[in-house]
Amino acid sequence: MDIFAKKLKEQARLLGISNAEAARRIGLDERRYAHYTTGRREPDLATLVRIADALGTTPNALLGVEEPFVDDASMNALINRFVRAAACMSRDELELCVVQAEAVAAR
Repeated sequence: MDIFAKKLKEQARLLGISNAEAARRIGLDERRYAHYTTGRREPDLATLVRIADALGTTPNALLGVEEPFVDDASMNALINRFVRAAACMSRDELELCVVQAEAVAAR
């Protein structure tokens, strides 16, 4: 479950929050959350869903299961980074980002 631990830490970093804050948002004891971030323990399904919801992502993303958008692996990695970043934005920020992306695509 090293992938889960890595993705969990990465998501908290993207949100700009500490482990303590992530644990608080999820409603977990800090020690229990630390077990997940170090790969010592794995959450059950209900806890995994709670973690994903609290951190603005999906269980699949935390488990490293990402659906391909295109056939190019490097492009998929960039698109997935974009999607994860977008999940952390406010509605106004996301709308601005979409307008900018559409302008670049139309160019």
